[in-house]
Amino acid sequence: MIIDHPLLGPRDSAEFTYMGDAKLIDRPDWQSETAARDFYEYGYLRDNPAGWHEELWFHEAGDRSWLVVTRNTLTHEIRKVELARDVARSRGRSA
Repeated sequence: MIIDHPLLGPRDSAEFTYMGDAKLIDRPDWQSETAARDFYEYGYLRDNPAGWHEELWFHEAGDRSWLVVTRNTLTHEIRKVELARDVARSRGRSA
């Protein structure tokens, strides 16, 4: 599988480590009234989707960047690759 890194161009997926669901970017508010439940769900509950899914990948054997890869889990087709910091900023989080 080839991942088209936004800064470095096409790279073999062997250079990367899959790190899980990209929803991990959206950490819960630790001050909310439901913080305990929210952090439990954030830390332990995961979907196992069939089809298009946003995933976190870490470029371990390269520039050590974090990416959000939109990938079809059935066909491994990649629709989009973005820097995780840009995705976090677009969601209102500081990087």
